[in-house]
Amino acid sequence: MAKVTDIVLWDKPGERVLLLGNHAIARGALEANIAVFAAYPGTPSSELTDTMAAVAEKAGVYMEYSTNEKVAFETALSAAWSGLRAMTAMKHVGLNVAADTFLSAVGMGVEGGFVIMVADDPSMWSSQNEQDTRVYAKFAQVPVLEPSSPHEAKEMTKYAFELSEKFKHMVILRTTTRISHARGDVVLGELPEEIKQAKRKFGDFKKDPSRFVDVPSNARRFHPIILEKIEKIREELAECPFNWIEGKEDAKVGIIAPGLAYSYVKEALAWLGVDDVKILKLGTPFPVPYKLLEKFFDGLERVLIVEELEPVVEEQVKVWAFDNGIRIPIHGKDYVPRVYEMTTRRAVTAIAKFLGLETPVNFESIDEKYKKVSAIVPPRPPSLCPACPHRNTFYAIKKAAGPNAIFPSDIGCYTLGLLPPLKTVDTTVAMGASIGVAHGLDVALNGVPGEKETKEKKIIVATIGDSTFFHTGLPALANAIYNRSNVVIVVMDNLVTAMTGDQPNPGTGDTPHGPGKRILIEDVAKAMGADFVEVVDPYDIKATYEVMKKAIETEGVSVVVARRICALHRVGEMRRRGEKWPIYTVNEEKCTGCKICINAYGCPAIYWDAEKKKAQVNPLICWGCGGCAQVCPFGAFEVMKEGE
Repeated sequence: MAKVTDIVLWDKPGERVLLLGNHAIARGALEANIAVFAAYPGTPSSELTDTMAAVAEKAGVYMEYSTNEKVAFETALSAAWSGLRAMTAMKHVGLNVAADTFLSAVGMGVEGGFVIMVADDPSMWSSQNEQDTRVYAKFAQVPVLEPSSPHEAKEMTKYAFELSEKFKHMVILRTTTRISHARGDVVLGELPEEIKQAKRKFGDFKKDPSRFVDVPSNARRFHPIILEKIEKIREELAECPFNWIEGKEDAKVGIIAPGLAYSYVKEALAWLGVDDVKILKLGTPFPVPYKLLEKFFDGLERVLIVEELEPVVEEQVKVWAFDNGIRIPIHGKDYVPRVYEMTTRRAVTAIAKFLGLETPVNFESIDEKYKKVSAIVPPRPPSLCPACPHRNTFYAIKKAAGPNAIFPSDIGCYTLGLLPPLKTVDTTVAMGASIGVAHGLDVALNGVPGEKETKEKKIIVATIGDSTFFHTGLPALANAIYNRSNVVIVVMDNLVTAMTGDQPNPGTGDTPHGPGKRILIEDVAKAMGADFVEVVDPYDIKATYEVMKKAIETEGVSVVVARRICALHRVGEMRRRGEKWPIYTVNEEKCTGCKICINAYGCPAIYWDAEKKKAQVNPLICWGCGGCAQVCPFGAFEVMKEGE
């Protein structure tokens, strides 16, 4: 079976293949003859980034895992200024990180096509908020393309580059989790010769301070140009191949559906058995093409707008209708929920209510049955993997800091330290916020230097991942050191960007194009002037605990780097090499049933045998870290055999 990375490079125009939405976008970028791709991985956009990394060398594309989204944006933007086709990708909250450059650079325009792929996460399956990128785009006056299927995602990617170059304006390709992570039929197009020959493309930057230096005098000139340009783009989008009107021309009822909502609307109408409606399928939720609205509204008596999250299309349509004296009822968020992702059920419910019909099934009765089943089946919360080094680090932190310490944390696998029995995550806000929050708590609870002697010291231990440390932890660390904070910062260095798929980062030194220069976290902390810096191996719990105690007792900013490769990554590599690892078992004669291994440590490979009143190890998921043997006060955990 062919690998996805091979399929994405297939020189087989017309071939129909099954691809993930993110893989389809990668293919679209290659068909568009992309030259530069830069991104920081973030679910649900990560597969696009990883696919581009895998094929970059074979396609002659420069690809980098940037330290954060702002840096990635600037890398790709500069390439577009130099006349190359460039792309950056991020999840919705990543656009917040890139926003400073994003909002300021709009007026400067581009030379080569510049596409910003942003993957939103309605229902927050792996995110801390539910923001709608279309609102950002409207604020910035940047057009948005929104696909309704993986194939359309590929085709839209190519169109986005063309639109960007035609108007010398950046373009957002907005997906959602359901598009990025859905699989569908994709018809392959032609690959450019440069891509097939792996020929690197180089640009030419032409100096123009009046354009590329965003001082106030230039910025004042940019703003009206941006507004004029977006109206020209609005006119262009009336002929966009991803916008169309379908259904009965003489229908009195209309439905407007942008992006993936169109697919849900079609399914809902089929389920309801309704065909006497007119549908406006919108692939461009901003700016909505007014000329298409004129044609669509002709003869209609009422309209429903079915869109996910914010009423971005609804507000544009209602303003246009008011300005043009159209007084028919236009509904949207009064029927369609403003929170969480669109589903077939939601589309059916909204359309049925709008048309005065009964839903084909009684959803409320289904909900009641589900509640009964849920009451029987116990919940299964997520957990750190077996042998995860973070578990050992958290265990040592909690033991050293005591129950009254405060534990600000960050975005990553280690956020799962929130759950019992570890309970060593008290705050999580955004990438890099753990260090800033820790400093703020120190100021609020312990006072500023000079006052601290008069107060009982509150212990504050922040945890942050290695990739996150480089992403946005550095400024906060500099701030804490500069302002003489009294906190402990533990960098959970598992040598990969684990949560989003084992991507490299500056702490690993790896790049898609071969070895880069590795940056050691401890060297950075020392250079910044941290008062205490130590590196520990979390698999040695006693040594980790002792270093944590020293860090807590040190006045000032202490940085502890807990370094051990991600267990999932390690086991995967060992399996590929045919190597084995130790598997532990419980010596029942030594086990007293104290449950420390379960109630304090919490490895998912350890479970309680209620009949024997003993702890047991599931050999299928024991990955041999030996933490259980170190935690047990009675030495009940012993090596049973080597795992495969």
